[in-house]
Amino acid sequence: MTKTEKAVGPVLLFPGQGGFDGAALNRAHQMNSQVRAVFESIDTVTVELFSRRVSDVLFDGEPVEPAELLNDATWVSQLAIYGASLAAHRILTDNGVRPSALMGHSLGEITALVAAGAYSVEDGARIVVRRTAVVGEANVVGSSMAALSASPKRAGHLVGLVDHPLLAVAAENHDQQTVLSGPHEAIAQVRALAGQLNLSVAELDTPFAFHNPALAEVAPRFAEFVRTVPRRPLNVPVYSPILQRFYLEEEPLEELLAGHFTRPVGFAMAVTALYERGERVFVETGGRAALTSLVPKILPSGAEVTAVATLATGRDGEPVLPSTLAALRRAGLAASVDGVQAIRMQLAAELSEEEFAEVWAIAHHEVVDLVNRKAVSLRGARRTPAVGTSTTDVAATKAAAPTETPAPDPDDLLATLRTLYAEALEYPEEVFTPDALLEAELGVDSVKQVELLARASQHYGLPARASGFRLADYDTLDRIVRLIGSELGRHRLDNAAA
Repeated sequence: MTKTEKAVGPVLLFPGQGGFDGAALNRAHQMNSQVRAVFESIDTVTVELFSRRVSDVLFDGEPVEPAELLNDATWVSQLAIYGASLAAHRILTDNGVRPSALMGHSLGEITALVAAGAYSVEDGARIVVRRTAVVGEANVVGSSMAALSASPKRAGHLVGLVDHPLLAVAAENHDQQTVLSGPHEAIAQVRALAGQLNLSVAELDTPFAFHNPALAEVAPRFAEFVRTVPRRPLNVPVYSPILQRFYLEEEPLEELLAGHFTRPVGFAMAVTALYERGERVFVETGGRAALTSLVPKILPSGAEVTAVATLATGRDGEPVLPSTLAALRRAGLAASVDGVQAIRMQLAAELSEEEFAEVWAIAHHEVVDLVNRKAVSLRGARRTPAVGTSTTDVAATKAAAPTETPAPDPDDLLATLRTLYAEALEYPEEVFTPDALLEAELGVDSVKQVELLARASQHYGLPARASGFRLADYDTLDRIVRLIGSELGRHRLDNAAA
C-alpha cells in the first residue's frame, strides 16, 4: 500500500458464513479492549435470551474454530461472526480509519448496518438471533451450502440440470466461484456432475441453507420482528451486494433484510461497482480473509487495488492485524497513535479521547504509582525502587540494594532487548536489526510497542516516563537501546545521590 497525496477512506467488508478465525480473535481479545467491550454487549443479550455468555464459549480455554462452533447452538456461530466483525470495525475506527463505505456479505449486511449506526450492538445481536431462529423454523433440515468452482452462468446450467425446486444460486463471488444453496441430495447431484466436468465443490461451515426459496414462507416473520427494533440514521454509506445499490435513509430496512432470505448475494458485481466508483482499498473486518481474497479475482488483471484482512491469521501463524494497521497508517488511512492514545485503546476504548483525557489527568498519577509499586515488588530487593513507591517500600529495598549497579554497554543492551522483543512477539531474533523500523517494517503496532517498552523498563527496574514521552521518536531497536541506556545512567546517578 502506497501513500497518496489525498487519502480516501477504505471500503470495509463484513463477512458472512465462515468469516471467523478463532486464533486471531482470541489474540485480539487479549490485546484489544474493543473486542472485550463488543462481546460484553453481546453477552447481555445472550444471558437475557439463553442464560449463557457467548464470551465463555469463545474465550475460555483454547481458541474455537468454525467447525467446533457448529456443534453448539446455531446462534453461537452466528453471533461469533457478528461480534468478531464489529470488534474489528471498532479497532479500525479507534485507530482513525474513516471508511468511505461499508459492505456486508449475507449475514455481514446486518453487521455493516450496525457498524453504520442503524442499530445498537445489542439490537443487532437480537436481529441476528431472530434471523437464525426464523431460518431454523423453515423446512431446511438436511440442507447445506457449497462453493462451486464455476462462473455464475455455468453454475446456473448445473442448477438447471439438477432441476430441484429448492436448489439455488446463493452467491456470485467471482468468475470462478459460485455458492449454491439447497438440500443435501441436490448438492450431491451437483457434486457428481461437477466431478465429470473437473469442477471442485466445497461445503461451507454454515448451520443452514441461506438465500434459498424455502425461506420465503418465514421471511415475513423476520420482517415483523425487525420492524419492532429501534432504528437510527446511518452515519456511513452502506452498499448492498443483494440490492446492488446503497441503502437509502428513508426505506424500510425490515422488508429489505427479510428479502435477503431468498435473494442471492452479487458480491462480484458489487465490488466492480465500487471500484468503478473510485474505491481502491478494501479492508475485511472479520475473521479470515475470505472476502479480500476474492477482490483481486473479481477485478481486471493489473487493477490498482489493495485488499487486506484484520482478524485473520497469516501464513506464519501470527495475526495480521498489526501489519494491516501499520499499512493503513503508511497510506494515511489511519491515525498515528501516541503513548496516551495507545493506553486508552488498551484500557478504555469505549471512552472518547476527550473523556479519557479527563480521566487520565485526574488518575494517571495513581496508575503510574501502582505500576511502579508492582515493578518494585516483581524486581524484589535487587534494585532501588521506582519513583512513587511508599516510604516503607523504599526503606526495605534500600536495605538490600547493591551500592552501585553499572549500566550495561550498548551491545549488551541490544542483545537483551532483541531477545526480549523476539520472545514476546514470537519472531526470530535476526529480524530485529538495530535500524529495522518496528511498525513500518516489522508490523509491531503502537499498542504492542508500548507494552514491549514497559517490559524493557520493568526488566531494568526503570521508573515511569514523563507524560511528554513520544513513542514515535523510538521506532527502531537502536533508538530504544539509546533510550534505555540514557535512562539507566540517570537512574544510577539518582540512586547514588539518594
